[in-house]
Amino acid sequence: MIRVQNLTKRFLSHTAVDGISFEVEEGEIVGFLGPNGAGKTTTLRILTTFLSATSGTATVAGCDIFSQSLELRRKIGYMPENVPLYTDMRVKEYLRFRAALHRITGRPARVKVGEVLDICGLKDVRKKIIGTLSKGYRQRVGLADALIHNPELLILDEPTNGLDPNQIRQARDLIKRLGESHTILLSTHILPEVEMTCGRVIIIDQGRIRASDTPANLVGKLRTARTVSVELKADAETAAKALTGIQGVRKLIRQDPVNGWTSFILRVESQADIREDVFNVALENRWPVRELSQKTPSLEDVFVDLTQPVAEA
Repeated sequence: MIRVQNLTKRFLSHTAVDGISFEVEEGEIVGFLGPNGAGKTTTLRILTTFLSATSGTATVAGCDIFSQSLELRRKIGYMPENVPLYTDMRVKEYLRFRAALHRITGRPARVKVGEVLDICGLKDVRKKIIGTLSKGYRQRVGLADALIHNPELLILDEPTNGLDPNQIRQARDLIKRLGESHTILLSTHILPEVEMTCGRVIIIDQGRIRASDTPANLVGKLRTARTVSVELKADAETAAKALTGIQGVRKLIRQDPVNGWTSFILRVESQADIREDVFNVALENRWPVRELSQKTPSLEDVFVDLTQPVAEA
C-alpha cells in the first residue's frame, strides 16, 4: 500500500527527513511515532502530496507521489493534526460539500454522508454549526471528512490530539473498526493507544527510522532492564546484601524502612525473571513478604530508549 525508498526532505540547511525507507502493507494499522521535530508530519505531508520531497521515491496506493498526485489523492483519506474545517457550516452541510468535491452527488452523497455520520458518532450534532462543537466532535468531523470518499488508505496525524480520556477511548475503538476495512497509517504521541491499536510500529527520530516491528517484538529487543519490586520485613542492610547477590541483578534501590518494612527495586537483565529467586531468599531467611511484582518494559520505554539524547561523557 505504501512503498518509501530513500525519501529526503530538506528546508534550506535543515534536513527534516533523512533518506528513510519503509513499507506499509494492505490491511495493516501502523503507528508512526517520534518526538516533536522528528519528521513525522513532514513525512505524512509528503505521502499525501501536500509537500514535495527533495529526493527519493514513494508510491501510495499504487500511485507515484510525484507524477500521479491527483489520482493518489482520490485513494487516500488524510486527517491532519489541526483539522481545517469551515466553522460557519453545519456538520451535514459541510460533509455534503466535501462529498461534492470528490464528485459524489445526489443520492450516493446522501447515503455516504449518512454512513460517515453514523460511523463517527455525529448523528446527534449533524445540524449544528461546526464552530460551536467541542474539540472532540471537531476531530470526528475531520475523520468523517477523510472517510467521505471511501478511501483505500487512511493517514491520520495525531487524531486524538486535545481529546479527553473518554474521547481517546472512543477514538481508539473507532480506529480499530476502521482497520477492518482500511489500511491505516497513524501518527500519535499516546503510546498505550498504539500498543492496543497498531499491529506494527515505525519509530522515527531526527529524520531517520530507528525501528520498525510489532510492539511486542520491540519490547522484547529492548536494551533497558526490567524491574522487580519487593517489600520485606527484615534488616535493611542484610536484605540488601542478599538481594544484590542474586544472579541477574544489575542495580538495587532501597527505600527507607517504615515500621520494619523495607521496599527494594531491583533492576535486572532485560530477559531475566528473578521473582522465584527473590522469594526463595526471603523464605530461607524467614523474611515476611508483603509485595513481589515485576514491571516489564513498555512501548514507552522502547520509545525513550531509541529517541532520548545520549549524554556526553
